[in-house]
Amino acid sequence: MPTLRRALAAAAVAALVLPLGACGSGDGGGGSTDASGKVEGDITFQTWNLRANFKPYFEGVVADFEKKYPDTKVKWIDQPAEGYADKISADAAGGTLPDVVNVSPDLVAPLAKAGLALDLDKAASSYRKEYLDGAWASHRIPGMTGTYAFPWYLNTGPLFYNKTLFERAGLDADRPPTTYDDLFAQALRLARETGGKVATLANVPTVEDFGRYGVQLMNKEGTGFAFNDAKGVELLTKYKELYDAKALDPQALTATPESSGKKFLTGAVAMNPGSALDLGNFKKQAPGLYKNIGITDQITSTGHVNMYVMGVMVNSRTKHTAASVAFAHFVTDAQRQMSFAKKVAIFPSTAGSLDDPYFTEQDGTDETRVRVAAAKSLKNAVNYTPVLFSEQMKSALRNEVAKALQGKETPKAALDNAVKACDTLLRQQG
Repeated sequence: MPTLRRALAAAAVAALVLPLGACGSGDGGGGSTDASGKVEGDITFQTWNLRANFKPYFEGVVADFEKKYPDTKVKWIDQPAEGYADKISADAAGGTLPDVVNVSPDLVAPLAKAGLALDLDKAASSYRKEYLDGAWASHRIPGMTGTYAFPWYLNTGPLFYNKTLFERAGLDADRPPTTYDDLFAQALRLARETGGKVATLANVPTVEDFGRYGVQLMNKEGTGFAFNDAKGVELLTKYKELYDAKALDPQALTATPESSGKKFLTGAVAMNPGSALDLGNFKKQAPGLYKNIGITDQITSTGHVNMYVMGVMVNSRTKHTAASVAFAHFVTDAQRQMSFAKKVAIFPSTAGSLDDPYFTEQDGTDETRVRVAAAKSLKNAVNYTPVLFSEQMKSALRNEVAKALQGKETPKAALDNAVKACDTLLRQQG
């Protein structure tokens, strides 16, 4: 699957490690946290893999801002998806971090800890009411006070399923699983009826899957991980049963979102998570699948679906705090977010925007059905991936999950080892 959805969702980025003494922007000195001054000066705005598809949009945003604030000049730069975190880390360490930066929550954490992210609860608190509570909270860091980025666009999506494969296994294609018990039972049946040739799922459980299952991911203080509790062990045990029965794809241990998407397109797996962006892909690449596509809600034990959130951070060392805050807010205000959401299948984080008819009224198409359902679920969605859960931690969890599925460790031992490794990495973050 193309990188667009992954970039928009910010589902995975490289690890970001900053030296504790990292300095800020190109001036090499501390900037002001006062955003109430005159909006003026030259600033730099950095996005993440967006120029290729949205150049006219962002050029228009910059032009509109400069027209509103004629004493400003915004230089827009865009970085490729690959190596983005490393680029931010290098800029932060070298004192060349842009004034306004497109980030995801996991990228904000080390920058905030290094003192490079402006605390918006102090510098821009008047804007907080303009955003959904869950979105504003997504850029808070456990153990710190403050909010360190404006929430920008959100994404979430349903589960897609192949009705033809369900019917061949004797399952009711109009009654897809709605609970984890349903999911596991139907997956085992589908594998049994196809002689293990068709799996239901293509991915091993990630930290967000544990969150959706109702597992407590971290302790209340945010100082340690807790997903090795009884409920976490229960979920991994269920996945082990699926793996043994080939109801979980045998290649799930090394799967990527792209490879899982291809397996779903070719009918090798019966279900796959996605978003409205994927429907166009199905229509072009697998019209037979598109005609028989089933769409159902994310399965959760908490009543809250998972959301991905992107943000816009202000460099605390900028020379032009007022202009940087004003521009970050301008990019993420309701008008700009709504305009962007109509260009690509993402969702605004601004309060009230999801009540727009664009997100509430059906027109009979699958694309609109997905958009309306996703918008409704986003109003109380949760970003389950902990802000402090780094790429190294994701790898540690994935490695231990693989050992459990292969029978090299018990699910309990695997999760105990994963928590131990993640706690060690957490302490190293400082």
